[in-house]
Amino acid sequence: MSAKKAKLPEPAAIQPLSVDMRKLTRVGSRPGFFEYVGKLWAYRQFIFYDARARVQSGTRRDRLGSLWLLLNPIFNGLTYYLIFGVLLQTSKGIENFVGYLVVGIFLFQFSSGAITAGARSIRTGKAVVQAFNFPRAALPLGANIRELLSAVPLILGMLLIIVVFPPAETISWLWLLVIPAVFLQGIFNLGVGMILARVIARVHDVTHLLPFILRAWMYASAVFYSYERFITDPTLLQIMTLNPLFNVIDIVRKCVLYDTLPGWHSWTSLACVALGALVIGFFFFWKGEETYGRD
Repeated sequence: MSAKKAKLPEPAAIQPLSVDMRKLTRVGSRPGFFEYVGKLWAYRQFIFYDARARVQSGTRRDRLGSLWLLLNPIFNGLTYYLIFGVLLQTSKGIENFVGYLVVGIFLFQFSSGAITAGARSIRTGKAVVQAFNFPRAALPLGANIRELLSAVPLILGMLLIIVVFPPAETISWLWLLVIPAVFLQGIFNLGVGMILARVIARVHDVTHLLPFILRAWMYASAVFYSYERFITDPTLLQIMTLNPLFNVIDIVRKCVLYDTLPGWHSWTSLACVALGALVIGFFFFWKGEETYGRD
């Protein structure tokens, strides 16, 4: 008896499947601006706790630990005092030159450290950028929060020196204005750091120029000399008052050294420059979101 040949089933008819390509997004694409801000806000707790942990562990290997956050600007201030105050006599005509110098050095160190950390954040976090998908602005933002937390003992130490070292200043309610001044300074630092972070991510050579730029900025901010003594041209004086670092240093000096309420124009100038730097820096950084970690 011959076996009957098995009959193969007929193949099912191929049905076309429609796909709405409008709902697909390219992997690694830059989200919309407000969507990007929302994603960054979702990471806020991680950014803050990571920044705080890095501050606590930053000097753990040193015997003096976090005390170096205060000792570094003190040693810098002592160096500048000996060179400019004693040798070059830039202290002439400045009431309480020690306090004048301490305020300038401590506040400059805050801006210098924050801008440098923010500018290098993408390069130093390149491995994280290439391995994980998250808003890249979290890196310069975290770096600036870390520097802001580090500035708390810095500012307290600055005020302590002003109270202890002669001529000792008297604490007044004007000292509370240091808080908004430093906060606006931090906003400015973040904006500039985000601009430089994108630039350095593309052109790493800018990293080597950054220390020279910051040093020139310090010399132009009347950190250890009286600008009225060396600058007499009214146009140059007006330009100098637009310098945000000079502005914040001048505001704090008036509050804690000379018991004088800073004028509204100083606050307006500082607030406009700080908020402008933040808006421009954030938008500029967001535009380059797709390029980070690609090289």
